[in-house]
Amino acid sequence: MAEPRGRRYRAAVAFFCHPLVRRAFAVLLAGQMLYGTGFAAVTAARRWGWPGAAAVAAAGVAAAACCLLALAREGERRNAVLLGLTLLGGLALNAAAVYGGMAFLYIAVYALPFRTAPRPATALIASGITAFAAVSPLSGPAGWELGGNLLGLGYAAVLAFLIRQLVVTRERSAEAAEARAREAVLAERTRLAREVHDILAHSQSAQIVHLEGARLMLERGRDPAAALERVNRAAGLARTSLEETRRALDALRGQELPLAERLERLAVEYRSVTGAACTVSVTGDPGPLEAEARLAVARTAQEALTNARKHAPGAPVTVDLRLREDWCELEVRDEGGAAGRPPAAGSGYGLVGMRERAELIGGSLTAGPSGEGFGVLLRVPVRRGGEPRAARNGAAESRTT
Repeated sequence: MAEPRGRRYRAAVAFFCHPLVRRAFAVLLAGQMLYGTGFAAVTAARRWGWPGAAAVAAAGVAAAACCLLALAREGERRNAVLLGLTLLGGLALNAAAVYGGMAFLYIAVYALPFRTAPRPATALIASGITAFAAVSPLSGPAGWELGGNLLGLGYAAVLAFLIRQLVVTRERSAEAAEARAREAVLAERTRLAREVHDILAHSQSAQIVHLEGARLMLERGRDPAAALERVNRAAGLARTSLEETRRALDALRGQELPLAERLERLAVEYRSVTGAACTVSVTGDPGPLEAEARLAVARTAQEALTNARKHAPGAPVTVDLRLREDWCELEVRDEGGAAGRPPAAGSGYGLVGMRERAELIGGSLTAGPSGEGFGVLLRVPVRRGGEPRAARNGAAESRTT
């Protein structure tokens, strides 16, 4: 329903802002004001003669010109002066003839909230209505008739301010929606940058290691079979990277492997690349994890294993996934030397990306030396339906690979 209403609103705004419509509206307003001016001039000629009629006509034409100029130009201060002169001209016509300047008064009252700032608009409208109450008895209307006109002007002022407020609210809502859309685009770009880094850096770093080793073996004339094996491993990693890219696309479409199986595949890949042990332990059921939390866990494990392969080649690694009531913890530790490893604050995009993933979903990530090696600990909240997961009854399921 909101979208059709929005389309109708934009269509209405486009119609009234069309140049031909605006010109036709200006012609109607000018005709109304000139009609009031002519009526007041004729009445003034009967009361004061032709000099009085000329003065009233000049005042009416000047007031009409000021009103049209204010409607055509921007500038709050200039418009306040022009519409103030329009009110004075309307009051002069009302003093000369009954209702001679009512068109001027109503047009100025409607236009002031849109063409000037709220405070000067309020002051001018209040002054104009008060002056109308004082001037009108000079030409005749009083009592209930005068009261009805005062109520009409007051109603017109309130209606104009309400419409102006609705317009301002809609404009601000549109600006806020546009700002949110820009933020969403930036967030999506950041997320895609993390995805590209996590997928490509993980596989290509291993491919580079194998290809560089094969190149050195061939240059030094060593075992061609070992070099060929490294090339084959690099090709296998390329295929794995392609599969990981497809899995990432499936995850974006809402289709993905179970989290435990993804961790096991990462462990198998680590063992095949490094020849070192990689143990995966899953405690609890990761099913209640939201999609973003599952992705954060998988990507953090992937990046931590990549860092272990780069900075502690051949070191055994343990991957522990633990569900603790309202929190899920992933801990990746290796037994390699911690010297020369990235600091806990994270100087590379890998650690920065992991920490960003955790913080975006209300979690945290710490990384640093752990015993004789290096450890990464990720904590993300477990939610179901927007609320933290209640504690489960029964024993937690444990599995070790």
